[in-house]
Amino acid sequence: MSEGDFRAGLIHLTPVLASIIVGVFCAYLLGVSPIELYSVTPFSEDPAGSFGNALYFVVLVGVGASILFFLLRRRREKLIIMIIGFSLATAAFLLSFIYLFAALMLFGFSFIEILIPISALLTVLVSFIIFKIGGKAGNFVVILLGGALGAFLGACVPTLSAVLILCFLAVYDAFAVYRGPVGKIAREGLEKFRGLSFSFRDIHMGLGDLTFYSMLVGHMLFYFGFLPCLASVAGVLSGCFLAFKMLEKGGVFPGLPFPIVFGLVFGFLVVWLLGWLTV
Repeated sequence: MSEGDFRAGLIHLTPVLASIIVGVFCAYLLGVSPIELYSVTPFSEDPAGSFGNALYFVVLVGVGASILFFLLRRRREKLIIMIIGFSLATAAFLLSFIYLFAALMLFGFSFIEILIPISALLTVLVSFIIFKIGGKAGNFVVILLGGALGAFLGACVPTLSAVLILCFLAVYDAFAVYRGPVGKIAREGLEKFRGLSFSFRDIHMGLGDLTFYSMLVGHMLFYFGFLPCLASVAGVLSGCFLAFKMLEKGGVFPGLPFPIVFGLVFGFLVVWLLGWLTV
């Protein structure tokens, strides 16, 4: 996240909260639907495998950011738009298909053949809004995508891997903002990466921030229930507000460390308290 001169207020939490609400709704849909979900991590859930899963995600994020920064320095804006457009279109299609399928399964419908054209239509609509209309409408779609993608990851990544992935990404984010490609991209101008970032009242945030916030709270709801999820939401929002306050000093500030740490601590503290009370 980045900005120059501004004063942080609770109003700045609005897009984060909106994305989290979308993520909670999507996680709830996946939880109550009979749809069968599969792990999206390449390695097993033992400690060594979970460590490998975390490294895998960090490498993916790091390589992706480095490629975009390299292309930006080479002034390959059209190629950047093509890569981002393809990635977002793929994500929009898959997420549309999965959530529509989950909804159909929930209500007992079996018209699966209609999902592909509907998902394709939604993908075209999402792409048109982001890359042609832009503005507030584009920002709104990015917020929806962040919540939906995060909830899917939260439901499809086992707990130990999810915790390590989030922690590793928080550490990487702190490094990448100050020493790596993320901070350099932010200084070059996030507006050049339409679809991967959004702006709200003088604050610029990345789609990845919203995705991993929703991954955290969605995982809490999917695996541990409502109260741990609610606690993690409070933690994420508290961490975001603290990060926004740090932005008052100017420059850029990593969007993941405070929200992820607070969200995990608050959420698992409630998990522990609930377990202790039921003993």
